[in-house]
Amino acid sequence: MSAAGARIAPAHTLNVGLVAGEHSGDALGAALIEALRARVPDVRCFGVAGPKMVAAGCEAWAGAEELAVMGLSEVLMHLPRLLRLRATLARRFIGARPDVFVAIDSPEFNLRLARRIKDAGIRAVQYVSPQVWAWRQGRVRSIGRSCDLVLCLLPFEIDFYARHGVPAEFVGHPLADQIPLLADRGAARRALGLDADARYVALLPGSRLGEVSRLAAPFAAAAAHIAAARHGYRFLAPMASAAARAVFAREVARVPGAPEIRLLDGCAQQALAAADAALVASGTATLETLLTGRPMVVAYRVSATTAFLLRTVGLVKVPYFSQPNLLAGRRVVPEFFQEAVQGAALGRALLAELEDPQHLRELLGEFTHIHQLLRRGGADRAAQAILKLAGRTAAATS
Repeated sequence: MSAAGARIAPAHTLNVGLVAGEHSGDALGAALIEALRARVPDVRCFGVAGPKMVAAGCEAWAGAEELAVMGLSEVLMHLPRLLRLRATLARRFIGARPDVFVAIDSPEFNLRLARRIKDAGIRAVQYVSPQVWAWRQGRVRSIGRSCDLVLCLLPFEIDFYARHGVPAEFVGHPLADQIPLLADRGAARRALGLDADARYVALLPGSRLGEVSRLAAPFAAAAAHIAAARHGYRFLAPMASAAARAVFAREVARVPGAPEIRLLDGCAQQALAAADAALVASGTATLETLLTGRPMVVAYRVSATTAFLLRTVGLVKVPYFSQPNLLAGRRVVPEFFQEAVQGAALGRALLAELEDPQHLRELLGEFTHIHQLLRRGGADRAAQAILKLAGRTAAATS
């Protein structure tokens, strides 16, 4: 057995507290739990978990969807509930005394919780760096006070933390390990029962109900523009939950001339692999699209209050918001923000991407390079770092 896969010498049962917010955090948490269990078979995990984490063996004190709130003004609306939940979780974690507490993404909720837990003498990890290098950079001091270690998914993040004296480690992104370097379009279409020869556009309006409600109509209008401009295109939309599906269907029904859009329950990675291109909400789905090697147009729409604050207070320090452009360090995919998120504009931009063969070749080369950079055995590396912080060492193997 290799050192990376070595099991840990037995001691008391390893207890790991976790808090994951929404769909992407649930996926990261599930992969982490599986990697921890490969080394410590009797590990006990508990906290805020989504369905994937529960399936991996995490005891759920609350559901990950309870943290799925987007934007500054939106958080204010849910603030009393979130504060009550955080206080309850702090008491429970401090009472349970896990060997290590792992906050997965959701920094606005998790960092203050991590600080209370760390102040109680429990080691704390932030898994997924907040985009502190992009906006509100002064938060780095708070992160250092709240966590013993930050596990970074993106390579450039550790340099930022090093400059501020905060312990951080680049572990790679588990999605880069899970998604093959060359997505099999034919296999994905067969699995979804799609026409092998048609042209498909995937619509991914996000997992949070607020962003789905804001993006469903412009995405449907973009599909209408594409269908009118180029005959033969078909559309599919993977939905993160039944609630998201209901919101999306309701908003699309209000769009005049919206073409037929096949709704899928989950299956986002299969939908991307099956598609020729995608319209994507800003977030983890843009990275999934990149790793699948598909051209995309990215949209980001928040409440009017949040948009005003982002534009006028000077919080944002980077020129891009989508992960492909941030990782490339330049504009490689079109981005649309707020009032620019209009159906015709999105549709034109996506057709322009699809109809430039040289650009598509260059884009695939850039995406493949980034995929290889992020493919580092992310869940395994994260598990090793957490076990080291918890004081566990690998057992001797023959």
